[in-house]
Amino acid sequence: MSETAPAPQSGRSRPEAEADVIVVGAGPSGSTAAYYLAQAGLDVLLLEKTAFPREKVCGDGLTPRAVKQLTAMGVSLDDKGWIRNHGLRIVGGGVRIELPWPDLAEYPGFGLVRTREDFDWILAQRAVSAGARMLERTNVTGPVIDPRSNRVVGVTATDSDREPVTYRAPLVVAADGNSSRLSVGMGIRKRDDRPMGVAVRTYFTSPRHDDDYLESWLELWDKSQGRDVLLPGYGWVFGVGDGTSNVGLGILNSTSSFQGVDYRALLRRWTESMPTEWGFTEENQQGKIRGSALPMGFNRVPHYTRGLLLVGDAGGMINPFNGEGIAYAMEAGHIAADVIAQAHARPTPQSRERTLLSYPRILSEAYGGYYTLGRAFVQMIGNPDLMKYATKYGLPQRTLMQFALKMLANLTEPSRGDAMDRVINGLSKMAPKA
Repeated sequence: MSETAPAPQSGRSRPEAEADVIVVGAGPSGSTAAYYLAQAGLDVLLLEKTAFPREKVCGDGLTPRAVKQLTAMGVSLDDKGWIRNHGLRIVGGGVRIELPWPDLAEYPGFGLVRTREDFDWILAQRAVSAGARMLERTNVTGPVIDPRSNRVVGVTATDSDREPVTYRAPLVVAADGNSSRLSVGMGIRKRDDRPMGVAVRTYFTSPRHDDDYLESWLELWDKSQGRDVLLPGYGWVFGVGDGTSNVGLGILNSTSSFQGVDYRALLRRWTESMPTEWGFTEENQQGKIRGSALPMGFNRVPHYTRGLLLVGDAGGMINPFNGEGIAYAMEAGHIAADVIAQAHARPTPQSRERTLLSYPRILSEAYGGYYTLGRAFVQMIGNPDLMKYATKYGLPQRTLMQFALKMLANLTEPSRGDAMDRVINGLSKMAPKA
């Protein structure tokens, strides 16, 4: 029984419901993959269950790592919807420190903020402009599996009229988020030994809306029901530039208190403790408090099997150190597209499959050691005493915090960097692969 990739069919007319590659989900990972696949000349069908513009729970903050991906896709950063930031402001233990983004050749020296309501739409438009065919309000319900080869050969879905429909392609990219129906349908389950987080956020009309630093608060105390517990995670205040600030918090599952926290109530109590002049009050709140899961550190593997490639949250690609997901989602989308394009050009099913099987290895080499270090970091900050000590004595040490910023944001020169870069890169290479 063959489990090798079937021959590509580009260059002939085909029904609208067929393609070389189906990408499920038009978030950052899916749209990036679709963009590069279309750029490579493949017939790409991009399926999105909602309609743009649409809201998505996120901090809306982009580090220089994500900015690099936007630039590579030709996204214009000059319009007024983008607000630039110079670095990260950290608050904790009575200390307030501003750390500029590191000056590197590999990455730009600035970050950005833009709401996901139109950020994802911008990326989807780039994919369409490159030649991808996008269908909105198309809810994918599962994979179509060939019983002879046991490979995915398409997806089932409901279309914009809620009618059942089937789309066919020899390769499918799962960019369908944390729940990933495609992964579940292919028997790929989450790993319980990987970190998981929860993020909740809302928006407030605030004079802080044009802040030129991302702001992170390292001390989150849960004082509900007689408890006084320091939680592993951080709060954030990101100016959106449109009169509002994105205010939220992220909590990790590295302590026993994780399950018992009312995150929305915790966010309300935290914002109520802020200075009155910031305007983080109920009457200034714009929209509900919304939450989502943060799948981290490759919590779903393998990232390729039987014609299905996982990208973004579907593959648990969020950075365990800082909860950043967009940069890694876009990078993985680009890597997946490159691998598929190379496989598409191979002359035999065996050589195509061999190329596709390189995708997990490339991801492991790029992020595996770093994510292993991130898992260790998550366990460390789950110790309240250690977290208190680190906050009290670590934050005042500026050189140490500059190192921490590079480490947590994964911003180093790959070669010929400074001593900090060499230490971080060395640790990532020595650590076992996630």
